[in-house]
Amino acid sequence: MIHKIKGLHDDGCGLSIRAISQELGISRNTVRKYLRADEVAIATAQLDRSREKRLDEHRDYIVHLLGAFPKLSAVKVARKLREKLGELEVSDRSIRRYVQMLKRTHAVGQRRYYEPVIDHLPGVQCQIDPGELRGVLIGGEERTVYFVAFVLSFSRLMYVGVSFTPIDTAGFIQLHDEAFRYFGGVPEECVYDQTKMVVIQERFRELTVNQRFHEYATAAGFRVHACEGYDPESKGKVEAAVKYVKQDCLYGETFIDHQGLRGHVLDWLETVANARVHGTTHEVPRARFEAQEREHLRPYLTPACLDREAQAGAQRRADKTGLVSWRSNKYSVPMPYQCAAVGVREAAGELLISDLESGERIAVHALCTEKGRIIKNNNHYRDHAQRITELEAAIEAQLDEDVGRQLCRLLKRTSPRIYKDQLRAVRNLLREHAPLDPALTAQLVERPQLTATTVQRYLEAHRRAQARGRDDVADPAPARAPALSLHQYAAVGRSSGQELTHEPA
Repeated sequence: MIHKIKGLHDDGCGLSIRAISQELGISRNTVRKYLRADEVAIATAQLDRSREKRLDEHRDYIVHLLGAFPKLSAVKVARKLREKLGELEVSDRSIRRYVQMLKRTHAVGQRRYYEPVIDHLPGVQCQIDPGELRGVLIGGEERTVYFVAFVLSFSRLMYVGVSFTPIDTAGFIQLHDEAFRYFGGVPEECVYDQTKMVVIQERFRELTVNQRFHEYATAAGFRVHACEGYDPESKGKVEAAVKYVKQDCLYGETFIDHQGLRGHVLDWLETVANARVHGTTHEVPRARFEAQEREHLRPYLTPACLDREAQAGAQRRADKTGLVSWRSNKYSVPMPYQCAAVGVREAAGELLISDLESGERIAVHALCTEKGRIIKNNNHYRDHAQRITELEAAIEAQLDEDVGRQLCRLLKRTSPRIYKDQLRAVRNLLREHAPLDPALTAQLVERPQLTATTVQRYLEAHRRAQARGRDDVADPAPARAPALSLHQYAAVGRSSGQELTHEPA
């Protein structure tokens, strides 16, 4: 460039500075600078690579931006660099040339660009990888512990989310929520292996993303970056973190219960993993995060869709023994909820069961990782007799005390195995049809047998009779049909002299 400028100028005998500026597409000041410089200064400047070296420190981030957004202008790249690093000791022109060089030398136009992860810029990236460890002693039994490791690439701050059942997409999203709340914010991008919880399949380098996870990522405000298959080096930090969790946090430890293990993991994060001097950064992850990265994370609030989903959970119906089926096991609910629909969801290694109408939590159980087990809370069954007494008292209060007592005895004699259910049904029927005619209840207790269905039939018949202006109630049981004479069946099968055919008419 310098030689071309001096040649065009020819010591004042050639083109003017303005003409050279227009010819070469550079500023007049640049032309003047080169014309004033001698040959030695020019050669020294050309050999000085300090500006390029300064940009080389941020090469990965620039390539990362161009890979995600191929049409990004150099001006915007420069602006994003300054947002992360403050003022740079390089000009916009240097950045522009550097960006143009990267666009020529890298295939930034492809959908995904596999580049070493970003180390130098805070708040940009988090690497995430699931793992599992078998044979962990919990409550004296060997269990498999499933976990997800989250590592911020800049500070190396780590979070470990734990599960005692295989992690599905819903659980994976829930652990993300825990991690971002632990960090106090969300990075610009999260890097994953091609797990089915994020990427359903890859064909022709085209990704089919898990729709449910994509919706969460969009709501939370981070980009999803899926590494190329069989390329663990592209997220080496979290790959090392998974081994670190297995060997240093979980292996060789015993735990009383699930909560004990969770407490141990959180304590290990604060006192060991995030408090040690990191071998690469030579800084303590927590200190580096608080000093340089926390302010660069984007604010995070649990998305409303996740909150609603977590609150709603799934619906299950308890059987007549008060057990709810969940993941191949059965869990007890209080006696009043036998045969009733309830809300069921998992949270922090526990099964939370709630009343569908009020949302009130009615039972909490530790999740069982085995199959075919019954997990009972004996307190759920201790109020059986008390509940029956309350129902009997409610019926006696609605009727004459003596009549109510007779009615209850009749129900118990007729259906002893489902006595409580019969009481509950009759109580509700009496409430529905109140006030009651004493003559009608007297008819009921005179019967040899009585069920809730019979009570319902009598009460409904009485209501219809009143609607027609009649007060008398006949027994609503259907009249028995007269006995049929069977003598005519004696002729069945006798020949009538006609031949039969099975052909269609």
